[in-house]
Amino acid sequence: MIRLVALMYVRFSRSLRNVEDLLFERGIDICHETVRLWWNRFGPMFAGDIRRQW
Repeated sequence: MIRLVALMYVRFSRSLRNVEDLLFERGIDICHETVRLWWNRFGPMFAGDIRRQW
């Protein structure tokens, strides 16, 4: 779930609120602040995974 949110935020150049709205349409109710916290915490780890794959 966290990976999906982070990828939506970065890959599609969405704002935090846009990601919040997209997830709400899919039945997931989270705050845009949660998206920001997840990105700050897990973003570097996801970026490292992507770098290793290339």
